[in-house]
Amino acid sequence: MYASREDIGYDFGDDSKVRSKPIKPNPNIDGGWAWMIVLSSFLVHILIMGSQMALGVLNMEWLEEFNQSRGLTAWVSSLSMGITLIVGPFIGLFISMCGCRTTAIIGGILNALGWILSAYASNVHYLFLTFGVTAGIGSGMVYLPAVVMVGQYFQKRRALAQGLSTTGTGFGAFLMTALLKYLCTELGWRNAMFIQGAISLNLCVCGALMRPLSPKDLHEKYAVRSDSEENQAKAPSHSTETIKSNGVLGEEPEKKEEAANEEVLGSVQHIEIGGKSGSGRSMYGLRLFKTVSQLTVTVRKGFALWYSSYFGAASLFTNRVFVAFVIWALFAYSSFVIPFIHLPEIVKQYNLSRQDNVFPLTSIIAIVHIFGKVILGIISDLPCISTWNVFLMANFTLVTCILTLPLMQTYVGLAVVCGLIGFSSGYFSLMPVVTEDLVGTKHLANAYGIIICANGISALFGPPFAGWIYDITQKYDFSFYIAGLLYMVGIIFLLIQPCIQKKQPRGKSTEEAQV
Repeated sequence: MYASREDIGYDFGDDSKVRSKPIKPNPNIDGGWAWMIVLSSFLVHILIMGSQMALGVLNMEWLEEFNQSRGLTAWVSSLSMGITLIVGPFIGLFISMCGCRTTAIIGGILNALGWILSAYASNVHYLFLTFGVTAGIGSGMVYLPAVVMVGQYFQKRRALAQGLSTTGTGFGAFLMTALLKYLCTELGWRNAMFIQGAISLNLCVCGALMRPLSPKDLHEKYAVRSDSEENQAKAPSHSTETIKSNGVLGEEPEKKEEAANEEVLGSVQHIEIGGKSGSGRSMYGLRLFKTVSQLTVTVRKGFALWYSSYFGAASLFTNRVFVAFVIWALFAYSSFVIPFIHLPEIVKQYNLSRQDNVFPLTSIIAIVHIFGKVILGIISDLPCISTWNVFLMANFTLVTCILTLPLMQTYVGLAVVCGLIGFSSGYFSLMPVVTEDLVGTKHLANAYGIIICANGISALFGPPFAGWIYDITQKYDFSFYIAGLLYMVGIIFLLIQPCIQKKQPRGKSTEEAQV
């Protein structure tokens, strides 16, 4: 199912030298500190994605406080969710320059600041800036590193590791819904947001746990992965090869950048050696100059990798299956977000508040979502199972539930559909795995940044659209039907593109042509 190297048009060098050497696996790959990375990512998902899934509680408080339309008020939640994901490509640039740890710590501070400033909101438009933009950007700066680090530290059990870490979304939705309800009832929504801002500072601790792997360790992982791909015959969809770090993607710009960078550092070292006999003040100036030069080299190298991934001759967008994946992401996420934001209103509309107070429907989604991610991750890691097929089946189940949810007007019926939504949406844990299979670990940050950016656009416009439809029709039915149909269009793109590529005869690679 995935695009092969020949399909994408990349040229790959000979890996025989790498494969011929005995490779001593790093104990931190698939074990050791890798599980601390899973714990860190798990807590990030609780504090960021879990909190965003519980925004339906605050949405009702804002409706009562500011007396604005549902469509306008829903923009606050949508901006926060959307911007968290939309900034993905730019966060990829930060990661290339500063690394995951620094990016996540800065993001934790920004996220906490956004929550605290929102406690002093005087109108909805103030919340757009503080909660939607400030907290949203901070969330994005923590979320993407949390996903990328798990992908770097795991090879054999990637789907399970991503599944365990992303179960934090389900736990967080359950815990944060209960916490925000309690705080809003006892202390009011303003104090609730202030306290939540203080809790969000723990994101800085999560970022500090993201210890980067050395380039040598990453190189060993690529080599181990290439061996496992040759020796392991999984499903047909896994028979194609992934893009590795020794590919042409970003190689030519990197070579030019490395030459320029070496020239800069060489000139600095030459000046430093020549100035050793000088005064202490001149030595201090040389050290400062060297530090600035090294920082400049790091920034240039990171920007070159980021630029080549998006705009280079062999950019990610030359992978046709990846492009279809991006189109799917544009329609998919809103179908999952809309129920979380508007379910409290639907329950109120059907006079089911008494039953929902006993066991909220959003909590049902959150709890089953936890099991869905773990179970789908375990199934996808089985040797005889295709991750791609599991991913597609979960998507079909979710879109069916979205289309049937408006037909359910009893608590039991809604609870059953919400349970299926929670389980099938567990495919979110497979998204980084599918992305890494398409582009390789080295380009995972930039590629997954594009995917979550598309998801962010979907989340940004989905809930306000549902609120706008309600303001016109006084029903949410059409919102779910339209969202479900658009979601189905995205799934069709995923099905059509691999079939087209399968029918096309594959030409010889550049290496074969030269021989």
